[in-house]
Amino acid sequence: MCGFVGFADFKKDISKEKNILENMNNTLSKRGPDEDGFYIDSNVALSHKRLIVLDPNGGKQPMIETFSFGSYILVYNGQIYNTQELIEVLKENNFIINSHSDTEVLLKAYILYGKDVVNHLNGIFSFAVLDTNKKELFLARDHFGIKPLFYTFLDGTFIFASEIKALFKYPGVEKVLDEQGISELFGIGPSHTPGTTVFKDIYELKPAHFAIFNSSGLHIERYWKLKSEKHTASFEETCDNLKFLLNDSITRQLVSDVPLCTFLSGGLDSSIISKFVSDYCKDQGLPPLDTYSIDYVDNDKNFVKSDFQPNSDNYYIDIMTKELYTNHHRIVIDTPELAESLEDAMIARDMPGMADIDSSLLLFCKNVKQEKTVSLTGECADEIFGGYPWFFREDALKSNTFPWSISLKERQRLLNPYIGSKVKLKDYIDFRYNESLSEVEILDTDSPETAEKRKISHLTLNWFMQTLLDRSDRMAMYNGFEIRVPFCDYRLAQYVWNIPWEWKALNGREKGLLRHISEDFLPEEIVYRKKSPYPKTHNPSYLKKVKQMLSDIMKDKNAPINNLLNRNYILEILETEGKAFTRPWFGQLMVGPQLMAYMIQVNMWLEKYNPKIEI
Repeated sequence: MCGFVGFADFKKDISKEKNILENMNNTLSKRGPDEDGFYIDSNVALSHKRLIVLDPNGGKQPMIETFSFGSYILVYNGQIYNTQELIEVLKENNFIINSHSDTEVLLKAYILYGKDVVNHLNGIFSFAVLDTNKKELFLARDHFGIKPLFYTFLDGTFIFASEIKALFKYPGVEKVLDEQGISELFGIGPSHTPGTTVFKDIYELKPAHFAIFNSSGLHIERYWKLKSEKHTASFEETCDNLKFLLNDSITRQLVSDVPLCTFLSGGLDSSIISKFVSDYCKDQGLPPLDTYSIDYVDNDKNFVKSDFQPNSDNYYIDIMTKELYTNHHRIVIDTPELAESLEDAMIARDMPGMADIDSSLLLFCKNVKQEKTVSLTGECADEIFGGYPWFFREDALKSNTFPWSISLKERQRLLNPYIGSKVKLKDYIDFRYNESLSEVEILDTDSPETAEKRKISHLTLNWFMQTLLDRSDRMAMYNGFEIRVPFCDYRLAQYVWNIPWEWKALNGREKGLLRHISEDFLPEEIVYRKKSPYPKTHNPSYLKKVKQMLSDIMKDKNAPINNLLNRNYILEILETEGKAFTRPWFGQLMVGPQLMAYMIQVNMWLEKYNPKIEI
């Protein structure tokens, strides 16, 4: 896992701009704390920050392969999980493999396949390859965008990086927040429209897309999407196929030369991952699996049951650690550090995010990094298998908007009245919502319920899941730590996409089918535990802390948040401890303290990034 930056211009000489390249690359030090590398010629500059996971000597970047006709130079962030199969194909085609680094395999696979290489990769990746003979740069991003890649243009120069902050180190690239950016930030945020960012003229390469940059400009193409097809397997065959795909996906992702662990919450998803990994360790004669969970000071004492969070995790974690004989570690976060890390979490995302839902993961990864470098998690099972309440709740299904963000009136009211008169959030959200739904392929053979759930699944996979994947990458890589998500294997997602909803929601339960196949290998209490989201703090001292932080900000009438948001409404939110905002800001967790923490992050972002507002 790593980060990279670069810029290219095939119409002018950039060979003397190494200092710019170094400044850009230094912003990614947290993504790659182990080493860096540089390549620059008259038209292209590439640089890399490396987190060593595989083959310390054989995976150095930029990696160069030179031939009589020219060279190929690669910078890459990710992990290829079908490396061994690719090695066999490469050897059949007379390639010599000198290391066990997936970086070398990726570069030589590109030399073999060209742009079609993306159709031969199973993994998480973003990368750029320069072909000096063709004078062309090829860039690509994995199927679900687990690894990031952003870009912009300035006077014809193509500039790209693993994080947005690096782009702003290129002289002349400005931080501008325009009408669309405001709509993204306060209408869609902390999610975002695929391909966009909150900054004007700063873009992301969409998931499952590749790009070619040459003297004629930038050409972007989609290489994969979920395909709607009639599901023909029997129920028993479907269960067997799912077990195979799960085992294969998890096992592939255990490749590592550094210590590896799993996150274990005692929920169904993380328990499945931990079970398969634990069994693998036993089969291979390895030491017991290390598992990690997050908790908060006095959380059990202050826990309050809700529809979204019916129980705490510790009881179920104990069941699983005894079942699997894992070496379990409980990371306990205290309130002050949770609030104090809101700024780091915002910087990691380059925008306000999920408040302490982000900062808690950042701190969790920071603690686990002291002992491990890679973890597998159960994220994305809810999106793939239909685990969220909005798959079942009529108010969400009939909301005609993104079901995790139905607080449209409250979001509009939050804008500064002048900006609110110019920016109509509902119009923008409606446009993005309908634009996204137009991509869904419904089959004539789909039942009405399956057709409806295809739509909600499409939205969840392309918007909500992307937000959580962004969170995982940024919070983990801010600590030089790698998170892997086996449920996000594109083959598994494709297979589950076409399973009839009546099977997915077996017995009327969220993730009913996944629960059913887990009966063979997990305790019943885990299999049928009601879904509980990522744990947040219930300690009242956190509410007190963020309320004080936001109050201090609002005492300053010149605080930059007042230029964007409705000061009176924020004061009302403060006075009611968030209750004036009647719905969660985002998903299931961002209420009360999290909403106030989000306001704090907005002000921090305005102070730190100081975008020019164009409205």
